[in-house]
Amino acid sequence: MNAHPRLSLNQATIKYASLDEALRVTVEAGYRSIGLWREPVADLGLDEAARRVADSGLRVSSLCRGGFFTLPEGVERRAAIDENRRAIDETATLAAAGASGSAAVLVLVAGGIPAGSTDLVGARARVGDALAELVPHAASAGVTLAIEPLHPMYAADRAVVSTLGQALDLAEPFDASAVGVVVDTFHIWWDPEVFEQIARAGASGRIASYQVCDWQTPLAADVLLSRHYPGDGVIDFAGFTRAVEAAGYRGDIEVEIFNQAIWDAPWREVAARTAMAFDAVVAAELDPVAVSTT
Repeated sequence: MNAHPRLSLNQATIKYASLDEALRVTVEAGYRSIGLWREPVADLGLDEAARRVADSGLRVSSLCRGGFFTLPEGVERRAAIDENRRAIDETATLAAAGASGSAAVLVLVAGGIPAGSTDLVGARARVGDALAELVPHAASAGVTLAIEPLHPMYAADRAVVSTLGQALDLAEPFDASAVGVVVDTFHIWWDPEVFEQIARAGASGRIASYQVCDWQTPLAADVLLSRHYPGDGVIDFAGFTRAVEAAGYRGDIEVEIFNQAIWDAPWREVAARTAMAFDAVVAAELDPVAVSTT
């Protein structure tokens, strides 16, 4: 079995797999790329995790996640900034360990509104302040900080950045090699300006990651776990993929799914089903030969 050469299995899709297990399942399913999460890396230790990534022969499409820096100035904010510096270093190490074409991309989830506050605008402004602090470190490490806008239902507790336009506004004061954006279909499919903003992101070279999964109602009781295989819901993957391709993105494309039933399923079955879903609704819109090598 060979998955599409640009398909990346985000580790969150098989959440309960250790890093070793995730690497093995991804390779056996014929993928060439994996999106990593910091927690399984930490379970092994960074150096050992990097060795195992290197041994797998897989590209690394991204590391998730940094961010959560909307707190006002104080001890907790300083700790969050320091944690993001560590995440930048981890990203650089894992990307260097991955196969040729690995992306040194750290996905950022901004963080929600601090407890006791209703100041959404101020929380979002502090994201920009955090980027200004982190960009010199990211640039020196060769890492792109990729701002991921999340659906507005997560604005209170997870991400005060809700649209691609907001993410681009935050990114634009900085060099595109240091700060980009994530185009995640689940989070931004509803936005009436989304295709205009994808074109804007492409024009400035800021699409650092493209992630695909589907939206289906009713939502789960825990809305975090409401993602589905591409093609099982209402998202126009052909339209999104054409737009991202037209914007010039040629990197790996991650399928990242948070769904309890999928997490509980056998990992090999999930990897195979993911590849089939990708082929059915995404692959037809892709350049058949373009795979990023940068």
